[in-house]
Amino acid sequence: MSSQKEVPVLKQSVLAPSQLAQSAALQGNSFLSKQFNGLSELAQELQGIEFEDCCFQDCHFSESIFRKCKFIDCRFVRCNLSLVKVPQCQFSGVEFEECKLVGIDWTRAAWSRLSFAAPFSFKQCILNDCSFLGLSLDEIIIEECKAHDVDFREGSFNQANFTYTDFSHSLFGRTQLLEADFSEASNYDIDIFNNKIKGAKFSRDEAIRLLNCLDIELMD
Repeated sequence: MSSQKEVPVLKQSVLAPSQLAQSAALQGNSFLSKQFNGLSELAQELQGIEFEDCCFQDCHFSESIFRKCKFIDCRFVRCNLSLVKVPQCQFSGVEFEECKLVGIDWTRAAWSRLSFAAPFSFKQCILNDCSFLGLSLDEIIIEECKAHDVDFREGSFNQANFTYTDFSHSLFGRTQLLEADFSEASNYDIDIFNNKIKGAKFSRDEAIRLLNCLDIELMD
């Protein structure tokens, strides 16, 4: 009689789709210092969960809804959060690195009028088609990013770090950019009469774009 070879059962270290909310419910809807690797939660809805000092690596949340969630001192690395919705979410000290964050309306989050630190930073991320319309996000970091067709109108981004970022077709209007750093940034169209840019830094070669709003002809 031949004996069947036993197949070892592998323990999953990554939560399966839709299990994140279930796991949160068992822990009082909060995660502290949790590491999430390769988590896949596509088109899911997560509500009222608090993440503090958590790290997400190579996770996929495309088209998911985070409703009334809190992210405190969290880090996202190589994650896909495109078309994510963030109604009434709170962010504090959140870092995104090499993430895809296309089409997010950040104005839907819950923003306190009293802000003592930048809510988040973006480094080497894709932020195309996002909206920061009317938000006060002084000292925000958007460094080495692709920020095409992003809406910065009527917002406050004083002392922001926008270095090495491509702002093709992004919108600036009645925007506060006092002492913002655009060093090595490219393809921005900023009307110097319609935005506050006192003390801002621009690379010499790209700064000529600031003259586009003037009815003048530049000669070589």
